[in-house]
Amino acid sequence: LGKINMAFVGRMFEKIKSWIAWSWTYLWAVWFMLVVFVVYILRGPLKLNDNVTSATMFLNNLTPKFYVALTGTSSLISGLILIFEWWYFKKYGTSFIEQVSLNHISPLLTGSSGEATIETNSSNSTQQNSIPECKVWRNPLNLFRGSEYLRFTWATNKEPLTYYDMNLSAQDHQTFFTCEADNGKPDYEIMQVAWRERNPQARIRAAHDALEKNPECAPALVLLAEEESPSIVEAEKLLKQAYKSAETNYRKSQQTQHNNSTQEIIHRRDSNILVYVKRRLAMCARKLGKTREAVKMFRDLMKDFPCLNLFNIHENLIEALLELQAYADVQAVLGKYDDISLPKSATICYTAALLKARQVADKFSPDIASKRGLSTAEMNAVEAIHRAVEFNPHVPKYLLEMKSLILPPEHILKRGDSEAIAYSFFHLQHWKRVEGALNLLHCTWEGTFRMIPYPLEKGHLFYPYPTSTETADKELLPAFHEVSVYPKKELPFFILFTAGLCSFTALLALLTHQYPEPMGHIAKTALGWLYLPVSYIIEKLEAILPSNLIQQLARI
Repeated sequence: LGKINMAFVGRMFEKIKSWIAWSWTYLWAVWFMLVVFVVYILRGPLKLNDNVTSATMFLNNLTPKFYVALTGTSSLISGLILIFEWWYFKKYGTSFIEQVSLNHISPLLTGSSGEATIETNSSNSTQQNSIPECKVWRNPLNLFRGSEYLRFTWATNKEPLTYYDMNLSAQDHQTFFTCEADNGKPDYEIMQVAWRERNPQARIRAAHDALEKNPECAPALVLLAEEESPSIVEAEKLLKQAYKSAETNYRKSQQTQHNNSTQEIIHRRDSNILVYVKRRLAMCARKLGKTREAVKMFRDLMKDFPCLNLFNIHENLIEALLELQAYADVQAVLGKYDDISLPKSATICYTAALLKARQVADKFSPDIASKRGLSTAEMNAVEAIHRAVEFNPHVPKYLLEMKSLILPPEHILKRGDSEAIAYSFFHLQHWKRVEGALNLLHCTWEGTFRMIPYPLEKGHLFYPYPTSTETADKELLPAFHEVSVYPKKELPFFILFTAGLCSFTALLALLTHQYPEPMGHIAKTALGWLYLPVSYIIEKLEAILPSNLIQQLARI
């Protein structure tokens, strides 16, 4: 009992109460509409008089047409409600009827006031805010727009980047490459406007205009390398020019940074440009096969700028070291950054799992392990895989090629589908290179979900899985990609309930149409049984109340 999440049990109990209450309300509403509709349609065949007050005569006058119309109309109404519920669930991820019952009907039935509801909602929001939600980060391994993303667009006629993602990049570039002290400098003023342009050609034209003002304008050279260069080789040439200019500006501002606050801001801007350009140069070297040169540049950046963790350069270093199969160096980097006080990422968690799996994966067999049990090394590898899957449960399907990959976005959401795509896009080859690693992952990754059956309520090694990842990933990932959702949403109770009611009433309508006499007899018998308690209550009321009271109420 001590392990039971009482908050979860309480919420489920409240939901069950609201489901029962709304089910009765729903049934009464449906049948009331049915009776009104059917009586209106069949008032001719029934030949009812206003003076007829006997329920027995009413039941005896019912024909098979009435039962066919009754069940058919019930099936039609339930089907329409089912279609609306399904559409609402697909669009908003929740049940409309459940929302109405929880927010409006349940408070009325329990007698809780609006103030109490507001207070509960505020306490829940405070509790949710106390848990750090995942935020959007810049992808440390993002591709080049001109030489990589644009080639994909030409080949497939699809846009790999969303406007939201590119807008975040524009904001990043404005933050990295501009500052308040740029006023009065024509080239930097042009680039301030260029980063905000939505049209790529307008940005490129603005960069050329800035270079006409100043041929050594580093931000303009960076923009052309990112967006105009048709190949990595051309991008590398422009970045080398930008690096020379950025290094000169950095050394100048370094000498005057302590003079005043303005010089300090300029030095910070020059530092950002220098780090960004050198990091992109190292990525160009990595893409062109000069991996050792790339590793040296990444190490130099981490040594010269140890406090600048904005670009997550250690993830670039880890990927390059894995390409060199320098697993001891990778372990040394993980020993520094896989710390409880530092933010985690899919690269950190899954690389740690890969290194532990590498020690046992080549000899691992699920049949032998089930007979003799797991060794200590195998247990450590499985625990590392479970830890990685708990942090980001979307990655295994991409690594095991159960789901197709797309080009990674320029920004990722920690623990989301976008991060899983970015990691798998660059690290799938490293998992394939380690013999048996993917087999071990395939055999063990689903066991994570048995350890955390309610991931939104409580985590095991990390915070509970955030509920906002799906919405943010839909903004970051292109429309042609089906976003991976965790945990998988179950169909709401009312969709199943409405589907069952629709199918049941449709079956009754079909049977009544095919076999009118037997079904009519069954229906009259069932209605007679249902009427027995009502007639008993009426007889008792007639014995207690005056004889003319019911007639007077009937006249009203």
